[in-house]
Amino acid sequence: MKLAIVAITSGGAQLARHLGAKLPEARVFLPEKFRGTDDCDYYDKPLAIWLPNLFAEVEQLICIMATGIVVRILGRELKGKDKDPAVVVMDEAGQFAISLLSGHLGGANDLARRLGTICGATPVITTATDVNKLPAWDQVARDVGLVVEPVSHLKTLNSLLLEGGNIGLVDQQRRVAERFSAVPGVKLYDNFAAATRSSSDGLVFVTHRFLPHLQNQPEMLALRPRDLVVGIGCNRHTSAEEIEQAVRHKLKQSFLAFCSIRCIASIDAKQDEVGLLEFAEKNNLPIEFHSAEQLNQVDIPSPVSQYAQKAVGAKGVCEPAALLSSNLGEMLIRKQKVGNLTIAVAEIQN
Repeated sequence: MKLAIVAITSGGAQLARHLGAKLPEARVFLPEKFRGTDDCDYYDKPLAIWLPNLFAEVEQLICIMATGIVVRILGRELKGKDKDPAVVVMDEAGQFAISLLSGHLGGANDLARRLGTICGATPVITTATDVNKLPAWDQVARDVGLVVEPVSHLKTLNSLLLEGGNIGLVDQQRRVAERFSAVPGVKLYDNFAAATRSSSDGLVFVTHRFLPHLQNQPEMLALRPRDLVVGIGCNRHTSAEEIEQAVRHKLKQSFLAFCSIRCIASIDAKQDEVGLLEFAEKNNLPIEFHSAEQLNQVDIPSPVSQYAQKAVGAKGVCEPAALLSSNLGEMLIRKQKVGNLTIAVAEIQN
């Protein structure tokens, strides 16, 4: 669920209905005693029992109630800033929109501002970079569709922004460079070698390349474009564990980041392949399936697979599937056989 709005009082219900009409992606949840002839959802369980379940299902949550109620109910449910949904708290009079949780990565700051525009509420935003009018790494990453890795290093890199520390930025495609061009201490470098040789206190790399020592260097942050398509062919009943192990191994071997996968691609004959579906669901990756006819129309670098032609009627699976889903992008990993799988990786062509 994209966005949920929850109220507990009659005044809050009135505001919730108004916001629901202005936010087409939202579902409005109100106590059963306020049921009306509308499209709202109604709950009759105690809020302390019911709200945590909703919290686990949504991407963003607007709670029209006292901040203390939300803190007491949801405090024990928190898992991490990269996992928790955005939470904005509003008073029933619509005077304030408080960005409470996941301000940058979840978008709570932007949602609070949006609510201010809709109903005149004052956005209450307390993240230090916003207060100091600086572009935070995680906010900019969200704005342009990049994945932060690892999230735990954000504290160090955002602190350096606030302190005016020296940060080396490598952004060869200039995805975020303009946002930081005027920020004191941030210097753009042409490549990894130049940045790592500098005297920078922190390093930020915008890349889909695998960085071997990233996790152990808190002063280093990667912003990952999701521009890789992994084409997969597999034997029947291949487990999700085998698929994940093979994909991670091949990506790492080719110095490509798992976080940069945009989607999985395969043949439509695999639409019911349990292991493949479980692998995609676990990693929150969409799967695109292509027919044998579509796959056969794509020029591929590897020889025609007699096995695939006989089994599914296609001259190949992983390579043409990856190419189709990448809009005929660049093939970064040609067909590799790993156990029960064949794997290929293509970079998306914009």
